[in-house]
Amino acid sequence: MALSDTLWQANADLAQACLNQPFVQGIGNGSLPRSRFAWYIGQDAFYLQAFARAYTIAAAKAPDWIGFRKLHELAGGVFQELELHHVIATAWELDLDRITPGLSTRRYIDFLLATAWGQETGITLAAMTPCMRLYAWLGQQLARRQGQAQAYSDWITTYSSADFDQLAARLERLLDRYTPDTPAAFEAYRYAMQCEIDFFQASWRAA
Repeated sequence: MALSDTLWQANADLAQACLNQPFVQGIGNGSLPRSRFAWYIGQDAFYLQAFARAYTIAAAKAPDWIGFRKLHELAGGVFQELELHHVIATAWELDLDRITPGLSTRRYIDFLLATAWGQETGITLAAMTPCMRLYAWLGQQLARRQGQAQAYSDWITTYSSADFDQLAARLERLLDRYTPDTPAAFEAYRYAMQCEIDFFQASWRAA
């Protein structure tokens, strides 16, 4: 079994915990209060900027040209995701430039960037992959349950799409190529998954 599959299966409990979060369920059925989603979009935009930086740091440390090139290509997907956030922010009259990170956001960012700067590329990929695979999985789960269009249908469509799933799969292939099968990789992956739970919890409590 590929290491990416092993890591995902080892953290299936945390993935399910994210899906069960009232914030995520509120996106799925359209009942999430607008103020909570607005807070989340601002925080997620801040996080994605750090995620893009982590890609470039991991690329700079990549042991070969293939990894360097492919990690830079994946960083482009983050820019597309940020564009979606800016579209939402514009429609909702949010000023993303004035957002400051909450505690859970800062904790996640600090972990991600500390890992990128302090560890080899493979461990950084173990810290980054949960975000991509989890969002693809959440989007697919919510899409299966969705009935008529609602306020958060665009979010569900984006993360359940084949394009986003392919981005997650590309990152997983790089993880399989560069990440050692060590306790450090398992710890980084699981900590990132826990950060995702905390992020959704903080978004639910925001307003």
